[in-house]
Amino acid sequence: MSDNNNLILPEQVCFPLYASSRMITRLYQPLLEVMDITYPQYLVMLVLWQEEKLTVSELGKRLYLNTNTLTPLIKKMKEKKLLIKKRSSTDERTVFITLTEKGKALQEDAKSVPKELIKSLNMSTEDLEQIREIMWRFLNGFKETPT
Repeated sequence: MSDNNNLILPEQVCFPLYASSRMITRLYQPLLEVMDITYPQYLVMLVLWQEEKLTVSELGKRLYLNTNTLTPLIKKMKEKKLLIKKRSSTDERTVFITLTEKGKALQEDAKSVPKELIKSLNMSTEDLEQIREIMWRFLNGFKETPT
């Protein structure tokens, strides 16, 4: 990349990542609205469907989210009765997150979401798998979760 071209939009690595993320989130929106959850809430649910119980800090690490982003997200999901937030009995600083029955039940409704999203992307499974692998390599290249 020459110095003359390093400040033009098509030459930026950040822009297609940013724009793609926004587009994917927009495609998820109608699929998640029927479940009354947002895309960030869906990500929390994906982690909690896999793990029965996690600390807030572990959830943040898994989602690459810092506490000031995660706290209001958890609060909203608690208000929707999707999860329970409980302090550890042995260490007050540790807060555990678990799903409610309502949160667990949403998993059945969410099963069709990935397939519906893939249909809307109009890309081959191989291309999508390659993109996912590259993005995980990118994320795993960071030494620690940004705070």
